[in-house]
Amino acid sequence: MTEYARHEHHDFLGASAQALVDQPLQAALARLTSTLMAGNRRGYAALVDSDALRDHAKRIKEHTLAHLDRYLEQLEASVVALGGRVHWAETAEDARRLVVEIAAKAGCKRAVKSKSMTSEEVHLNPALEAAGIEVTETDFGEFIIQVAGERPSHLVAPAVHHTRESVARVLGQHLGRQLPDDPAALAMVGRTVLREKFRAADLGISGANFAVAETGTIVLVTNEGNGRLSSTMPRVHVALMGMEKVIPRLADLAVMLKVLTNSATGQKISSYVTMLTGPRRAHDLDGPEELHVVIMDNGRSAILRSANREALYCLRCGACLNVCPIYQNIGGHAYGWVYPGPIGAVLTPMFTGLDTAQHLPRASTLCGACREACPVKINIPHLLLNLRQQLVERRDVPWVERGLFTLWAWIMRHPRLYESAIALAAFAQKPFVKQGWLSRLPAPFAGWTQSRDFKAVASRSFRQRWQETLQHERPVAHGATPEEAMPHE
Repeated sequence: MTEYARHEHHDFLGASAQALVDQPLQAALARLTSTLMAGNRRGYAALVDSDALRDHAKRIKEHTLAHLDRYLEQLEASVVALGGRVHWAETAEDARRLVVEIAAKAGCKRAVKSKSMTSEEVHLNPALEAAGIEVTETDFGEFIIQVAGERPSHLVAPAVHHTRESVARVLGQHLGRQLPDDPAALAMVGRTVLREKFRAADLGISGANFAVAETGTIVLVTNEGNGRLSSTMPRVHVALMGMEKVIPRLADLAVMLKVLTNSATGQKISSYVTMLTGPRRAHDLDGPEELHVVIMDNGRSAILRSANREALYCLRCGACLNVCPIYQNIGGHAYGWVYPGPIGAVLTPMFTGLDTAQHLPRASTLCGACREACPVKINIPHLLLNLRQQLVERRDVPWVERGLFTLWAWIMRHPRLYESAIALAAFAQKPFVKQGWLSRLPAPFAGWTQSRDFKAVASRSFRQRWQETLQHERPVAHGATPEEAMPHE
């Protein structure tokens, strides 16, 4: 394990270089991303009209964000009518303070948490621990990395960077005994430990996959049941949600659940879909005595006003990570903040600032696999290009790169100069070409071939080939040049 796994950072290049030579990490990434990617494809192949369903889900998100104020107010009214309480947090600091105050007022001392990227975003655990509250992550992957003192490396599988051997070692050190590296045995150990935590807890904390404005329902999607236990066994439940998680109607939930579970794990539906509508009533056998919903902004309003508002459609399914060639090679910790992968390369600069995350928008081949995998068809390559444009406008690129692109733009505006430049490049590359590929380029272009080969410039341009084709297919009129014989556009 490296320090990059323990702490947030802005050293994308250093972390990536280290990840590329980490053999256990490479093996773990290959296993998980291929498994989840296959599940995603299998799930959508079995889903009737999956493309139309994704379009429908995208329209729901578009409509909701266009009327976000209205639906957030409706959600608040619905929750309050059920006996719950709603709190508004403008910043991460506000969110931490509100949750700590709720716990202190209720006299809570032991908290169990369902997996929540929003709580990771605001660093909730350290704030609770500083207030004297014991916090236990109850998603098994989250529990493993909490014990190991690490950060999540995937939106769905937070401990993807671990092997079963390392899990046995981490849990064994925590419990003070040697454990076998058998997955079933390790799962049983986790259940035994966590059940005691559930029994003793007086505060349950969750995120919200969705919040239904019409009914005030908080929806949790899990495969382990920990979300249900965290939200119903303790006497106080706090749901911390980003404001973009609201959806208008219960009918919309059926659509969103289908695209979420198929994208995340390839399941028709996850093992547990927990729908929490208010605190415990007099006739209920279980449920919290108090329900608090903390609705957080923390920069989302600024994103909503930007050209990249589409990023707020994200369901946190992780599908874009599983198909991304960059993530598949470097994992999640290299991205430095809470959200990894292609969507993290968009969200992190917008949440933390381009000044500290300038490498992330460039960490993409723009292949479009993320867009094809996304359940709501977020055009991630376009969003990354928007961020790259901001970097250029801020002149936050090396002077060499600016100079080369300025020169290239000038050449592209002059056709004859372009032809001459291509011919010169085809001649100059000859010492470096091997079987049609460039495996090594001199400075300042060496970075292009540091990790991959580069296709050599063709010896004959397309225009030259086209003219030759025309000359072979039909005779050129007497006295006419080849250019005059070509068809007009």
